Amino acid sequence: MNWGAFGVNLAVSAGAALAVMLVAFAVGVRKRMHRGVDVAWGAAFAAVALVTYGMSGGGVGRGLLLTVLTVVWGLRLAAHIAWRGRGHGEDPRYERMLARAPGNRSLYALRKVYLLQGALVWLISLPVQAGSYAIGAADGRVLALAVVGTALWATGVAFEAVGDHQLARFRADPANRGRIMDRGLWAWTRHPNYFGDFCVWWGIFLVAAGSTQAAAVSVVAPLMMSYLLIGGSGKRLLERHMEGRPGYAEYVARTSGFLPMPPARTDGR
Repeated sequence: MNWGAFGVNLAVSAGAALAVMLVAFAVGVRKRMHRGVDVAWGAAFAAVALVTYGMSGGGVGRGLLLTVLTVVWGLRLAAHIAWRGRGHGEDPRYERMLARAPGNRSLYALRKVYLLQGALVWLISLPVQAGSYAIGAADGRVLALAVVGTALWATGVAFEAVGDHQLARFRADPANRGRIMDRGLWAWTRHPNYFGDFCVWWGIFLVAAGSTQAAAVSVVAPLMMSYLLIGGSGKRLLERHMEGRPGYAEYVARTSGFLPMPPARTDGR
């Protein structure tokens, strides 16, 4: 590892993530709603990756691969969330959070939403940063990890993109109003998009793990993302929001909570 240059990159990338979040915050204050931070989430990852690529000297190799994987994932996610949220008001999650704000709602949102998410972007992007500063020849182990990591990343992006498309089509049909989406990938896992994120960031970590030092520095990143998706603000909170809806208990009984699996039979046979 080029530790000195990597340390400088950590500071500059933190500034890049902060800049994206502050722009999103300014837009949120102007519009008086803060759901745009979810768009900024993917965009901030792309910004960190691009800044890292430029500061690490560019070129081809592991750094370029890590940058492409992160930017494609981040911009696709940002574009999808922006499209999904068009014409809607505040996200109910942020509305509930800000209703409890002691004092100025905007400053509370800055601390509890924007700055927190900016810090998480910086932490979770450690594999991109560390892998870009790892020094060494591309031997068979490095190439194998890059291939496996890219394949896992592609699986994750496919789960996210296909799952998002299937859900959008389901919601667009008026006949499905009030029904639980349980078709396509959603019949195999209740959270294809979260499972996709899980695969994406473990895949990016494997690409970076061609360097033992980069792996040691950045393994906290996919572990943190896994916690957020499964036990933090992802699956756990969404299921708490969904429980009680007609048909949801039956959906839970027959559908895997995270890892894709064939739906269970619930007809007693």
